[in-house]
Amino acid sequence: MIIKPNDALNWIKKSAELIAENRAYLIELDAPIGDADHGANMDRGFQAALQKLPELADKDIGTIFKTVGMTLISTVGGAAGPLYGSFFLQAGLKMAGKQEMSPSDWAEAFEAGVEGVKQRGKAQAGDKTMLDALLPAVQTLKRSIAGNTTFRQALADSVEAARLGMLATIPMVARKGRASYLGERSAGHQDPGATSSFLLLKAAADTWGGA
Repeated sequence: MIIKPNDALNWIKKSAELIAENRAYLIELDAPIGDADHGANMDRGFQAALQKLPELADKDIGTIFKTVGMTLISTVGGAAGPLYGSFFLQAGLKMAGKQEMSPSDWAEAFEAGVEGVKQRGKAQAGDKTMLDALLPAVQTLKRSIAGNTTFRQALADSVEAARLGMLATIPMVARKGRASYLGERSAGHQDPGATSSFLLLKAAADTWGGA
């Protein structure tokens, strides 16, 4: 199973679609523990990324990811811009110059992106952030690929791990980000960043599952 540049572009298109569809839901999640702007910010960023895609039609996968990353940094407000931007920038560096991406390449790019998020946000598992979805997702993806499952199944396994990680943020007390200011009152709410991370991984599975 090989991912081509056009597949990468289609992932961004699907991500923008899912973020737009869930804009109000992300705002609703963010309202009790944040600034109620995560959905609007993410939607604005991915709509801006969509506008960049025509000029990326003949570019390599690394360039596509890096351009998306820079666009998100410049257009997504709050902490999400630098965090998601770092994810795509680091994934792009890992895929620099590549016209093809194998399942193991994606696992490496994904892991590099997650490491970029960790470095930028100084967070870890259990802090009630997007990493609570991303970390189990990348670990599961690597394990599934190493076990010689199909790429479709590896992607599905990764998405399910992200979904469970997202739900696991509900009882957590936030230790990072705007929600951490609420202390114990942040418990009982699903983290919006973990939710948008899940949506991006679902978009990848939906787009590449039949590749």
